[in-house]
Amino acid sequence: MEKITIKIQPTNRPTIIKFEADVFLTRKQNYEFKNVDEAKNSPLAKQLFYLPFTKTVYISGNFVAIERYDIVEWPEVQNEVAEQIENYLNSGEPVIIEDENTPSKVPVTVYAESTPNPAALKFVANKKLVLQANEFKNIEEAKNSPLATGLFHFPFVKEVFITDNYISILKYDIAEWEDVAVELREYIRSFIEEGKEIVTKTTAPKAVATMATTAATATAAAEDGVDLDDISQQIVDILEEYVKPAVASDGGNILFQSYDEETKTVNVILQGACSGCPSSTFTLKNGIENMLKSMMDNKVNQVVAVNG
Repeated sequence: MEKITIKIQPTNRPTIIKFEADVFLTRKQNYEFKNVDEAKNSPLAKQLFYLPFTKTVYISGNFVAIERYDIVEWPEVQNEVAEQIENYLNSGEPVIIEDENTPSKVPVTVYAESTPNPAALKFVANKKLVLQANEFKNIEEAKNSPLATGLFHFPFVKEVFITDNYISILKYDIAEWEDVAVELREYIRSFIEEGKEIVTKTTAPKAVATMATTAATATAAAEDGVDLDDISQQIVDILEEYVKPAVASDGGNILFQSYDEETKTVNVILQGACSGCPSSTFTLKNGIENMLKSMMDNKVNQVVAVNG
């Protein structure tokens, strides 16, 4: 079992801070505890109430949020609290002890959304599904994703991309979206509703993509804490801030792979609806490449999709 780690995330309220885990802590519902009695079904929250400054504990998805009393400031105690939560999670003790009042199903809505790629459709849920992007080219690659495995049992499903709160599906030409979209949407909705695990932690390894790495296992170097040279880091920052949000809205993802200083070439990996999209070459050349040329002061000559 890999060690669970906690990241400290401030919120727009100075008295509340979030402690984000790299795993889901709860899938079925969100919890709010205002005192130690209310926290009787959460050993973790109960433990946190022994801290004299804890006013309210929230547990949702992959994070614990704590509202404090004004007797302390977060910078004075946040590292110790993060360590306490991290140690608890790695002890294997339960975060929530479910009882008969815990709902067996998760209320969820899923809607289908078109993408620029006619072969891809985006299915958007009203809740977070995974903590990092995962792309599956076939059922063998999907062995650690029960949802993707199930989707590959539909004969027209070619590829599956899962990230954040949506799933992009690429289909073969044997089916038309108007004939299969409703069936896929209902399958996805029912799967999420059951509170099943969508992707196991072992699916996306912490590794920098290489030329031999498939898009299914590629992970952006910056997201994995790998040291980058200054130019590569600037490129990653631009992709994260300006490119990824737009690409995500179209049901895809872009990962920085490498930068060749000699040829001034940026290699990227396209995922989801962007993979194999007829308009991706145009977007790459006329959008991303021109942006990097303009913002990087002649340090970039071209952008190449290594899987394009």
